[in-house]
Amino acid sequence: MDALKSISSTAASGMRAQAERLRVVSENVANASTTAEQAGGDPYRRKTISFGAGTDEATGAAIVEVSEIAKDMGDFKLRYDPSHPAADDNGYVKMPNVNPLIEMSNMREAARGYEANLSMMERAREMRSQLLNLLE
Repeated sequence: MDALKSISSTAASGMRAQAERLRVVSENVANASTTAEQAGGDPYRRKTISFGAGTDEATGAAIVEVSEIAKDMGDFKLRYDPSHPAADDNGYVKMPNVNPLIEMSNMREAARGYEANLSMMERAREMRSQLLNLLE
């Protein structure tokens, strides 16, 4: 097994996972104010992402995979706005269960994870280059 290839495989899987996490966070932030189209209907429901361990068949390296993208079944916020087209009979509009502070925290964590994996890829590339220089 080529250790440098395994490092690249593992780091690449981490970058893919964090990019997918960032996509989910982006959807949540974009829809943080999206209400239902009909009165009393449900608005956008926040998405969550879970990761799981896997194995790269080509290298045998441990990798990370997206195991599930699910909907957060937490309660919706209610906002009193009887003139809103999505308001129920009591004048309340269901708002998405998206908390922008949590999403921003998830965004920063995804970005840091991506950067850490990118650093691993760069180090593996540098080591590969050094090895080739030694063999010349």
